[in-house]
Amino acid sequence: MIREYRDSDLPQMQAIWNEVVQDGIAFPQEKPLSPAEAMAFFAEQSFTAVFESDENGDAGSEIQGLYVLHPNNVGRCGHISNSSYAVKSTARGNRIGEKLVIHSLEKSKELGFRILQFNAVVKSNHAALHLYEKLGFVQLGIIPEGFKLDNGTYEDIVPFYKTL
Repeated sequence: MIREYRDSDLPQMQAIWNEVVQDGIAFPQEKPLSPAEAMAFFAEQSFTAVFESDENGDAGSEIQGLYVLHPNNVGRCGHISNSSYAVKSTARGNRIGEKLVIHSLEKSKELGFRILQFNAVVKSNHAALHLYEKLGFVQLGIIPEGFKLDNGTYEDIVPFYKTL
């Protein structure tokens, strides 16, 4: 089940987000979020959602993934949204990411955005590239060496967009 996050979800959300940050191959952030930073970060988004394992939303359910949705820019470009997705490593391969992306497309449109854009999909993130193409996103090109890996080397990034 995908739903808006609650404060009680924050510890699980922080752990999942930080796992992706520490993997060093998908998010631009280099440092994990502290509890206070996680609380502020998730609260400041236009929308933050979680995917939980228990369809009933019981207190014992496990958060397996999440996304954040916000404007990609301001002013005259404020109608373009941006989203980031994080799925717990032990839950990957179960189409949770796909469900999160589809939900974010619907939520983005509901919030009045006209386009969803991804600025920096790392070229070696084959699962994400395949998913975005499958869902009808348009590749804008390739930015050579746009992502710095933990080992100090650089990898290409691929921006995508989809009109809502």
